[in-house]
Amino acid sequence: MGRRRLPIKELRLMRAIWLEQFGDPSVLVPGAAPDPVPEAGEVLVAVEFAGITFVETQFRATGAGPFKGELPMVPGNGVAGTVTAVGAGTDPALLGRRVVSSTGGSGGYAERVAVPATGVFEVPDGLALDEAMALLADGRTAVLQLRAVRPAAGERVLVEAAAGGVGSLLVQLAKAAGAEVVAAAGGPRKLALARELGADEVVDYREADWTGQVAPVDAVFDGVGGAIGRAAFELLGAGGRMVSYGLASGEWAAIPARTAAARGVALVTGERTPAALRDATEYALAEAAAGRLRPVIGQRFPLAEAAAAHAAIESRATVGKTLLEVGAPPRAER
Repeated sequence: MGRRRLPIKELRLMRAIWLEQFGDPSVLVPGAAPDPVPEAGEVLVAVEFAGITFVETQFRATGAGPFKGELPMVPGNGVAGTVTAVGAGTDPALLGRRVVSSTGGSGGYAERVAVPATGVFEVPDGLALDEAMALLADGRTAVLQLRAVRPAAGERVLVEAAAGGVGSLLVQLAKAAGAEVVAAAGGPRKLALARELGADEVVDYREADWTGQVAPVDAVFDGVGGAIGRAAFELLGAGGRMVSYGLASGEWAAIPARTAAARGVALVTGERTPAALRDATEYALAEAAAGRLRPVIGQRFPLAEAAAAHAAIESRATVGKTLLEVGAPPRAER
């Protein structure tokens, strides 16, 4: 069922970012869009922050990935804000609540978005909205990878892209689990951040023989893929585990199952059931609210500069999470 159309005289517009064709970051163009109207079972979120993931930059460039949508469209998959209206059959108690939510891949780069009420997460007291936004996708991903690998106290684990949104959280989570953490990242700034977050060792994987500087490890968190992921695999021995969850290099590590089996290495994956995803998200938010997990927000851009935000991520110069600052806290509409 399509969105309810408003009479022209009632039509309200909001600021948004439009994707009219796939290509370089310049295809993200500021413009106006009609205000969404929440349907049955939905809530309207006044967006304060929108998150950007590497997957979104790939979608913008090629149209490939998990997101779908007909062009032109307003992209954006993660938002943080306040519920200002509810659709029919939706609990009115949600009005005024601070929430984070995925959008399904579209509508997030805008001042307001309608999302299913069942998909929102209330932000715990004591946790800022921007921090909650930084945890929505990356926190969930980090927790799921940690649960897949299950590092034991004293084991050595390698975290790739350790200064990125997911990697910076994995460094902290693995350390809290009692593991000895080796952080792999590119450049002094990123290595210094990994140290600050608790890494026991750091290594620059831009160096040709970087694995030669690292003693064998028990587990690898592969968020880069490609040649780096394949090189990291060689650090594992019998009983080792490797989880691949990202392809920042542009390709998966693609370790053949029989190659892993010959080394006694388990290629594990994070659970992706709706229950597991919700539990991992709620766990990350709760840990941050309790002060035990620190989301790193490395860059912030105004909504109108979404193109610059995408370009920064693709330049590999960013650390932690990149956010779009969209709007000020709104009043609830009753």
